Amino acid sequence: MVSESERAVSVGEPASRAVTGSLWEKAGGWPGAGMAVGILALTRTGQLVMLLWLGAAADQGDTLRQYLLEWDGGWFVRVAMNGYPNGYTVGAGGQLEANELAFFPLYPMLIRAVSMLGLDFGSAAIAVSWLASIGAAVALHLLGTSLHGKRAGWALVAICCSAPVSVVLTMAYSEGLFLALVAGMLVAAHRRVWWAAGLLGLLASLTRPTGAGAAVALAVAAALHVREARATGSGGTWKPIVAAAVALAGVPAYLGWVALRVGDLDAWFRIQAAGWGTAFDFGASTVRFLGGTLSTGDGWVPISVALILLAAAAAAGVALAGRPWLPLAVYGVIAMVLVYGQAGFYHSKPRLLLPVLLTLLPAVGAAARARPRVAVPAIVAWALFGLWYGAYLVVVWPYTL
Repeated sequence: MVSESERAVSVGEPASRAVTGSLWEKAGGWPGAGMAVGILALTRTGQLVMLLWLGAAADQGDTLRQYLLEWDGGWFVRVAMNGYPNGYTVGAGGQLEANELAFFPLYPMLIRAVSMLGLDFGSAAIAVSWLASIGAAVALHLLGTSLHGKRAGWALVAICCSAPVSVVLTMAYSEGLFLALVAGMLVAAHRRVWWAAGLLGLLASLTRPTGAGAAVALAVAAALHVREARATGSGGTWKPIVAAAVALAGVPAYLGWVALRVGDLDAWFRIQAAGWGTAFDFGASTVRFLGGTLSTGDGWVPISVALILLAAAAAAGVALAGRPWLPLAVYGVIAMVLVYGQAGFYHSKPRLLLPVLLTLLPAVGAAARARPRVAVPAIVAWALFGLWYGAYLVVVWPYTL
C-alpha cells in the first residue's frame, strides 16, 4: 500500500507538501544508514571474491590491486601525481592522442589529498573510491526513502550497488564519487536544503561531464520551488536560484579552463575524440551497434551489452510512465541521451549507465512492494549476475570498461 505522502511525491508534488518529518528518522537513523552500508559491504565483498576467483581461474599473474587500478584508474593516478599537461599530446605521426585533460578534476584532487596522509597514490585512489561508495550507499538510501519509503531506500542501494559493471565502485574510477554526489544533491533538492544541493551539484559537475545533467535537474527543482513560492506568495526564491547557478557553472568552468590551458575552444572535445573516439552523433553509432550485434554479432559480451542497453531503455520508459519526481526524471533522461547519443567504446556504456538511477526505479518499486521472501532472492540473483559480469569484464574481457 502506497501512502498519501509517497503518492504525492511520485507525481511530482512539492516536497514540502508531500513529505513531513525528519528524513533521517524516516530512513531509520543510524541503524538505517548502517543497514545501507552493510548492504554495500556485502556487494563489495562479493565483488572482491568474484575478482579473486576469476583471476585465479585466468592465471594471468595479475594481483587484485592491479585489477582495481586498471584503465581509467591509471589516468586518475597520473593526474593526482603529476597534474595536468599544458596542451595537446601529439604522436610521432603528428596525430592527437589521449591525455589527462580528458578527466575531470575532483577525484584526482581527492586522491592527492588522501596521499598526503602517507598512502601511495594507488592506495589513495582505491581508498577514495571505497569511501565515496559508502557515501553513495547512504545517499541512495536517503533518496529512495525520501521518494518512496525506507524499504525503497534499501532496495535502491542493493540494486544499484550490484548492477552490471558496479565493479567500478570498487576500482579507482570516479563513478562511486559521482553517484554519492548526485544522489546527495537530489536528496537535498527534494528536501529543499538548497545550500547543500548547490554545493553537491557543483562537486558532481567537477567529477564527470554527466554532472551537467545533474545541474539541469537541480535547475528544474529550483524552478518548481520558485513557481510554487510565487503562487503562494511565500517568497524565498533566491536560494534555489543561486544553488542552480552554482551547479550549472561546474562543467563549463572545467571545459573553459581546459580551453584556456590548451588555447583551443573545443580542446576537451578534441582530446576525447582522439583518445576514446567519443563524439556526440545523436545515437547513430549506438543504433548501428545494436543492429549489427543482434543480427550478426559474434561473441556473448557484445550481445550482452546490446541487451543491457535495450533493457535499460525499456526500464527508463516504464519509469517515466510512472511519472517520477520531475528533477530525477530530467537528470535520468539527459544522462541516457549522453550515453546512447555518443560514439565510443560500446562496452563502456553499461558502466556509464550505472549512475543514471532512472533505469532502476521500476525494479526498486517492485522490490519495495514485494514481500521480503520474494524481494530478497530476486535481488540476490540480480547481484550474483551483476557482480560476476563486472568481474568478468575486468579479468577476462581484454578491453577497457
